[in-house]
Amino acid sequence: MRVIRAARTTDREDLVRMRVALWPDSQEGEVDGLLAMPPTEGAVLVAEAEGTGLDGFAEVGVRTFADGCASSPVAYLEGIWVDASARRSGIAAALVGEAETWARSAGLVELASDCEVDNVASQAFHRAVGFEEVQRSVCFRRDLTVRGPGSGRRPA
Repeated sequence: MRVIRAARTTDREDLVRMRVALWPDSQEGEVDGLLAMPPTEGAVLVAEAEGTGLDGFAEVGVRTFADGCASSPVAYLEGIWVDASARRSGIAAALVGEAETWARSAGLVELASDCEVDNVASQAFHRAVGFEEVQRSVCFRRDLTVRGPGSGRRPA
């Protein structure tokens, strides 16, 4: 039997493992902050299979704004992960369902999320669990420590 529940401090090691699998740049210390997060700021949910430990997690936060949403604040699915051996078994959908329950209990009326433009598997998952695509964007950045074209200097 599988249970979806709020993460506990005893889940730290599994959370670190899964977060690093999802976000290779994540730092181990970030998990401590997530586990200490007040319920009004978000939730870390885990999927626990009896006798086999954790095999999935979802992080839900609260943002003041999310593209395509009409309300503020908005619940935001910051990340979701299921171990490869447990995928396609409904765990991710159950995690999203519990994220929705958490958001409603916090008085929020919309749940937003995102994924990379080229991540077709994630896009298909989001649609399958009820998300609707609201926009696509290409993001840019400019390193202001490097001088070059467009560095802000205007001709005299």
